[in-house]
Amino acid sequence: MPDIFVINGPNLNMLGKREPGIYGSHTLDKINRELTAAAEPLRLSLYFFQSNHEGALVDHIHQMVDQPPAGVIINPGGLTHTSVVLRDALVMLSCPKVEVHLSNIYKREPFRHKSLLSDIVTGQITGFGHFGYHMALSALHHRLSS
Repeated sequence: MPDIFVINGPNLNMLGKREPGIYGSHTLDKINRELTAAAEPLRLSLYFFQSNHEGALVDHIHQMVDQPPAGVIINPGGLTHTSVVLRDALVMLSCPKVEVHLSNIYKREPFRHKSLLSDIVTGQITGFGHFGYHMALSALHHRLSS
């Protein structure tokens, strides 16, 4: 079964509590459980990682460089707009990468309109709430099956 890594950045551990009007009421655990159930019939194995620390995210990505997964789903949170080091780490992965955002970052504050990852990921899904993760999983499955 192909391995898909789902990486979540800062503050995503607070989903369900943090601004539910923007980010929804699903917790990260609920999103992970739903994704696991959705991956099973697709014959994909999911591995989850979340950290509020930029360096921990980079270290986790570095561990994947020698044995890249089949794909990566990443919601970098606020690091989307600020982290050159996260971008540099992701560039090292040769697998398809999908950037996910629960809210539509292009309809929010101007500083959120720029993603430092958008030009290095395979695709970006923004504004569909927790369903964006399912869309990313489906897109990766399609890409890997083609």
